Amino acid sequence: MSIQQTDVLYTAVATAENGRDGRVATDDAKLDVVVNPPKEMGGSGAGTNPEQLFAAGYSACFQGALGVVARQEKADISGSTVTAKVGIGKNDEGFGLIVEISASIPNVDAETAQSLLKKAHEVCPYSKATRGNISVTLV
Repeated sequence: MSIQQTDVLYTAVATAENGRDGRVATDDAKLDVVVNPPKEMGGSGAGTNPEQLFAAGYSACFQGALGVVARQEKADISGSTVTAKVGIGKNDEGFGLIVEISASIPNVDAETAQSLLKKAHEVCPYSKATRGNISVTLV
């Protein structure tokens, strides 16, 4: 279910100049980065790229969702990390994305870790936004 404008608690604002080969900055100047296509896509690879920025946002959001689920389940996720791998490649419509989410949760067994990941995937806003649009694999 989508939220309404009246439900919004915070809005991030970023502006890009020159697309994938330029600059992206937030309105509060907390993020101001040069973006360039990666060498694998024919670019200079000198700056960051949209896929890296998406991976950073997704991993942080997913870690937050993991914390919410862990508190509900009374699981100790201290020392845990979440890694998002975002791939871009050609598809029928031009280009598409694929995501792999992995986590290291040292204080729980493998079965509990997998259960926590699945539950976090259900509540993470990034997971909700991508569901049915791109392939997201939990490993």
